[in-house]
Parts: sequence; structure tokens; C-alpha cells
Amino acid sequence: MLDIINNTSKLLGDDLKNEIRSGSKLRIAASCFSIYAYSALKAELEKIDELKFLFTTPTFVEEQVSDNIKHERREFYIPKELCGTEFEIRLKNQMTQKAIARECADWLRSKVHIKTLKEPVATQSMINIETNGEYMHYTPVGGFTTADLGYEQNESNLLGITKSDIAEQSKFFINEFDRLWNNTNKLEDITASVIDYISSCYKENSPEFIYFIILYNVFREFLKDLDEDFMPNEATGFKNSLIWNKLYNFQKDGAVGVINKLERYNGCILADSVGLGKTFTALAVVQYYSLRNKSILVLCPKRLEQNWRQYQGNSTTNIFYKDRIRFDVLFQTDLGRTHGKSGDIDLATLNWGNYDLVVIDESHNFRNNKAVHKNKDTRYDFSMKRIMQDGVKTKVLMLSATPVNNRYNDLKNQLLLAYGGDYDEMNATIDVGKDIQSIFRNAQKVFNAWSKLPTGERHAKDLLDKLDIDFSVILDSVTIARSRKHI
Repeated sequence: MLDIINNTSKLLGDDLKNEIRSGSKLRIAASCFSIYAYSALKAELEKIDELKFLFTTPTFVEEQVSDNIKHERREFYIPKELCGTEFEIRLKNQMTQKAIARECADWLRSKVHIKTLKEPVATQSMINIETNGEYMHYTPVGGFTTADLGYEQNESNLLGITKSDIAEQSKFFINEFDRLWNNTNKLEDITASVIDYISSCYKENSPEFIYFIILYNVFREFLKDLDEDFMPNEATGFKNSLIWNKLYNFQKDGAVGVINKLERYNGCILADSVGLGKTFTALAVVQYYSLRNKSILVLCPKRLEQNWRQYQGNSTTNIFYKDRIRFDVLFQTDLGRTHGKSGDIDLATLNWGNYDLVVIDESHNFRNNKAVHKNKDTRYDFSMKRIMQDGVKTKVLMLSATPVNNRYNDLKNQLLLAYGGDYDEMNATIDVGKDIQSIFRNAQKVFNAWSKLPTGERHAKDLLDKLDIDFSVILDSVTIARSRKHI
């Protein structure tokens, strides 16, 4: 007898319920096995003698078992080979997965052997039932899921499953199945791996473990950004220095973040609020690059001279003298000077282009101000041409308590220092998918419209909500800004 099952007027699942009896032996070759399909046929499957299940595509092979399974467990995810298809989402949402998985795992241990193809080779899918010398054969079946049983919707077209009780036909497929089943070169037994995996679905987890899983998933994108290539090299010993051990934890976090951004983006603005110790944080960064034998310049306003010079050389004012932090100090007014001395430095012979790192204190002074006199460079122009564009590749750390003023163009110009004025390099390094110049222009338009609102209607939150997310991504990429409230 031949019959056609279309899973519309006649369902495969209902037909299997009628044909599977006590003592039945099943052979199934399918692309996936669903714990929900087991649940739908649970009463019948519990009565069988055995089931040999063959995955017709490589599944749970050794490298997947050793790596991917451990990874997936962390994400509480069951792969499609075991949970079926996207059409079983409704069943997953019923929150019965834990109980079903427990029952299925017990059944698998007592009744089922599972193997998989080692290599992707075209293989006939089928379900064969052998009961006391009687046979029933179904082909093709796709997968062993609730959708394939007809109990859930699917997107199959021209679906037709041939059912046959012709013994000769069944025996032919049984022989072919068994011949492949016993071929250890082509198949791998994965019964234990599948049971182990399904068992993890009902495993009791401690609240602490679940908490860490939540943290991992909340911050997973951030963790991806912490590439080893851009993190500080602890082999330099910078964490053994006096300056490092003088820092508070938030300052240590800031220093590591600055180094990460300098290595990744070539520039960083440290914009912690006044009183949070930007100088000490910057000194820790300077010490890191000093230990790497980098040439370092600090550019500061003349009134802040002692803030930096007190940490230079073998002086009684230098509480970090044992660290031997090496850096030059020049004033922002020295930019553009071609002769004379600034401290012990002869400006006539100074190699401006040989600094690997420049620290600019009160960097908001560098906003590409237009020259008062024609044919005369501003300090911004001088630093761009003589320091950033000439000589070695220079990283730029900018210290400012006011990184963004009324003109976002000022901020953009500060960031441009890190790229020697090259917009193409800036776009390539800070990859937000849009042109950075246009992002800043749009941000300025939003700010201008917001600033014209009546004072009572002007709220910082409204401005942040209206700014393009790409603008926030740029700021997050190249700035570190904490207030006392954050700390």
C-alpha cells in the first residue's frame, strides 16, 4: 500500500502515533532532531525498543563538541539541530523547555543511539518502523521537528511524504541504513554529546552564575572592543611604578582606557571634571610610553608649568623620581617660535616632528582659530604641520574639562590633530559608517536649534536624545569623561 501525507489534511505526527507500537524499532535519517517532536510523540516513543537516529548533515562533530557546545551553554541556546526550527518559537515561549529536556534526556539514555555523518554527503531522509515483522516506511521527511510532523506551520512547498508498507521496499532502505550505520569511516557516534548538551538545558544554575551571564551579554560588544592588540602591555612593568600605585581605581581605569584609545584611534580626550586628577592619570600614561622608550612632549599653558615640571628629573619636588618618567615640557606660547629657549630646550634646534606622544593640557585652546595676520600660522596650524604631519607618527592625548563648547567644529578640529588633518584616515579609523564631517555638521544643526529654545524648555537630555547615535559613538570612541557623580 502506498499513501501520500501532505501535513495538511493528513499529518505525519498523527500517522506515526498510529503506527508506532510497543516493541517497535525505529530508524530515522533526518537533518535535525527536536526535543519538542519527542514531546509530541512522547507516549508512543516511550514504548519502543530502540531508535537509531542518523543526522544527515555533520552535527556535533568533535571540534563542535569541544568548542561550540561550551560557548553555546554560556548563551543558554539550543542549536537548531536539537530544538528544531524557527517555527517552534511558540513552544519555547511556553517555558516548558526545562521539563521536556529532562524527559527527553532520560529517554535518549535508555532507548536511543545517535550518529552523524562526518562529511556533508547527500543522504536520503526517512523514517522506518519495524514491528514484529511488519514494516512502515516514510520518505522524505526533512527533519524530526513539530513542523515536519505537521503540528506547527512551515514554509515548505509541494510537500508530499510517501508512506509505504511494502516489506521489500522497507528492507532495502533498512539494509542501506544499516550498512551506512556500521561504517565508522563515514559516521561518528555522538549519543553522549547530544545527551550532555540536552542535559545542560535543565541544569540548575546558581544565581551568581546567571548574574555573570547577564553581565556578559550586556557588555559583550564592549568586551569585543578590548582587543589585546590595543591594551597596555603589562610586561613594561608600568603597574609596578610609583605613579600607578598612587592612583585611585577610577584613575587606573582611566589610564588603561586612554592607552587603549591611543593605540586604537591614535588620539584621546581625557575630560574628567576638575579635581579628579587628570594630571596624575596622564602621568601614568606618560610613564607607560616612557617605559617603551617613546619620546614624549607635554604642551601646557605657562601658568600650569609647575604642574608638570615638578615631576621631572631628580628634584626634591618630584615624588615619583624613582619612576624616572621622561618627558619634555613646552608652553603653548612656544608654538611658532623658531629661536630662543624654553626652559632648557633650545627651540632653534628642537626636532618638533620626533615626538611619539604629545600631551596637550587645556586642549580646548586648540580649536583651529583663524590667523589674525595673513601668512602667519596659528598655534594649531604650527602643531599640525611641525609636530603631527612631520616626522614620526604622533599620538595625541588631550586634557580638557570642557571638551565640547558651543561649536562642535572645535571638538572635531581637536580630534583631527591625531590624524594630521587627514579626514580619510580619521574616517577609516573611527569607523561609524558615515562621513565624520557630515556627522559633526548635523550635530551642530541640532545644537543650534536646541540652543534657540526658551531657557525653561532647554534640557540636556532632550539634546542628547536628538543627537545622531553616530555622534555619540564618536565621542565614546575617543573621549573619557567622568564627573564626581560618576565616581
